[in-house]
Order: sequence, then structure tokens, then C-alpha cells
Amino acid sequence: MLVNEIFYSLQGEGLNMGRASIFIRLSKCNLSCSFCDTEFESGVEMTLEEVRDRIAQWPGKRIIWTGGEPTLQLTEEIVAYFKALGYHQSIETNGTRRPPRGLDYITCSPKREAMRLLSHNFPDGVNEFRFPIGKDIDLPPNISDLPPAEAYLLSPIFVGETQGDVDSSAVELCVDYILKHPEWRLSIQMHKLIHIP
Repeated sequence: MLVNEIFYSLQGEGLNMGRASIFIRLSKCNLSCSFCDTEFESGVEMTLEEVRDRIAQWPGKRIIWTGGEPTLQLTEEIVAYFKALGYHQSIETNGTRRPPRGLDYITCSPKREAMRLLSHNFPDGVNEFRFPIGKDIDLPPNISDLPPAEAYLLSPIFVGETQGDVDSSAVELCVDYILKHPEWRLSIQMHKLIHIP
């Protein structure tokens, strides 16, 4: 695998916010979103055994496969390998590709390019949809137009040179939308607010 970074921290957003997690950021993405807050082009080739040995130093047993777009590299064989080692595995995906089977939790943050593919890529639904929201980003579709999920979340984008400042207009858009559509929930990127990796 071409791995951008591996680190141990708290999940900063979504339904699992605050859980200790091992983040394995895989390199490369098939989209180029203007609001992306991640450098995912660089990376180091690692074997499964090298990844296993790196993450063994931490007591947490929850892996979050992220990117970039992790479905470009993550396979059922990789998922099965870490499942056999006792890891709970989540993925954060943009929704443009079907994730491998065997994952324990799927977070989909669909971008415009993924909308027509969601029913095909997630025939059984996902655990959570988390839509990034900003003034130049489409508001989400009706829930009835999405595959089933445990939660439907809106996440205001962050802005600035380091993408560390919450966009107040995006927060306003989210709050207004949720008040009109109470089946949605707000998800703030807590890790950026309290400055943890």
C-alpha cells in the first residue's frame, strides 16, 4: 500500500467522535475538491506486515481507513488481514467507488461526482452520511433519495490558510437546513476546534 501517514488520535467528527482510533491515511484521490483539508499525494510503500507492526504500538483496536480516497487501494484481503488481528475497521469514503466487504463501519461523505453512484455503491446502505457544507457546495438531497443510514450528518467546512477556521456562513447554512429538516444532525470537526491531530 502507498501510505500517506499513520497516527493515533481521537475520532474528531461523526457518530464516533471522541473514540480512540488509529488513522491509516492512504495516498491518492480520484477527486480534487476545493475545500479538501488533506495532503494525500505523497506516501511510502508499506507491506501489510509493516503496517501491522507500526500500529501494534498503540492500545486502540479501531482502524479508520481514510485518504485521499481509500477505496483506490483498500481490498477485501487487506480488510480480512486486519480483522483476523482483532481490529474494528471503519472507512471514510467519497462515495465514488464501492468499498471492500468486511468493514465494520462506513462513513460516506459524498461529493457531487458520487451522487448518481450511491445506490449502486452502497446497496445495503452505510452507517453514516456526512455531507460537507459551504456556500459553494450543494446542500444534501432528500434522505429518501439516499441509501439507508443510521445517521445523516451535515458538516460545515473549515477555511483559511490552514483550513483551521470554521466557516461561519457554512455553520449558518447547516443550522438553518437542520431546523427545517430535523432528520439531519450537525457534525462539527471537533479535532480542529480543540487542536488535536
